[in-house]
Amino acid sequence: MSDSSPARPAAPVLDVWCELQCPDCRGALDDLRALRARYGDRLELRLRHFPLEKHKHAFAAAQAAEEAAEQGQAWPYVEAVLGRVQELDRKGEPFLVEVAGELGLDAEEFDTALIDGRHILIVDADQAEGKAIGVTGTPTYVIDGERLDGGQSQEGLRERVEEIVDRLLAEQKA
Repeated sequence: MSDSSPARPAAPVLDVWCELQCPDCRGALDDLRALRARYGDRLELRLRHFPLEKHKHAFAAAQAAEEAAEQGQAWPYVEAVLGRVQELDRKGEPFLVEVAGELGLDAEEFDTALIDGRHILIVDADQAEGKAIGVTGTPTYVIDGERLDGGQSQEGLRERVEEIVDRLLAEQKA
């Protein structure tokens, strides 16, 4: 028995190259929330890791975000950590586990994941891909092959992303 209904086209993908100890990424949170509110599941927002060496807890935070994704809470976790960048600066890895507990995630599993490094390969792969396509800072957005650097200024970026998404969605309908 075959389903004759047309397959729904894949949603456009917005890769968000981000780092959880980055104040500029924290500034981008409102834009990301607005994009999620406007498009819902018509836009796939993909968190990509680009920990910067100047932030000593960023690599661990990227691994913790992957653990949150595995536990089904990627964006709530990312938003919670980014919203408290100064605490991450001060407390380091224990803070990452603390936030997991606050969100009702398995904090013990977070602790174990940070110790055993089970998510390091994902973070390394993201970072390598980011470098390969010219990402130098965070946040950087990539959609439909266009790279938008939010590290210098967030000004006008959300509008540009919306223009591209609207065009891609219109092309899908055509």
